[in-house]
Amino acid sequence: TMVHGGQKTNVIPAQIIVDMDGRMVPGFTPEAFMAEVQALIGDDIQLEVIEFDPGPAEIDMGLFDTLGGVLTELDPAGIPIPLLLSGVTDGRFFTRLGSQTYGFTPMQLPPDMDFTSMIHAADERVPAAAIEFGSEAIYRALQRFHA
Repeated sequence: TMVHGGQKTNVIPAQIIVDMDGRMVPGFTPEAFMAEVQALIGDDIQLEVIEFDPGPAEIDMGLFDTLGGVLTELDPAGIPIPLLLSGVTDGRFFTRLGSQTYGFTPMQLPPDMDFTSMIHAADERVPAAAIEFGSEAIYRALQRFHA
């Protein structure tokens, strides 16, 4: 989020512009997002969508069993679950081509590690063992498609 307004410290600006990054779950439209924000801020403030990169129209879980199988091979005690993060990936650009993408980021993290709070933070990191686990999982997933 960025706020712009005014040119001088001693003059009240004629307008203030707020740039917001709204992350939407699949199937949620910019119009629905704008309606929710407008209901919160009232009609005195004008809203405008500047840019929108749509993701897939619906979620395709066709590879979930394959990817989950790779994870349980490497960690038999693990339980693969679908997860939706509010982040954005360049995979959304493949939607325009009709390609389904998966955010397959296999990592075995310590139970006390609050990973989601570290995303894009100053101390963003993962243990080396998580990278090793993830590399092996991705390698095995790719092998499933080698015929």
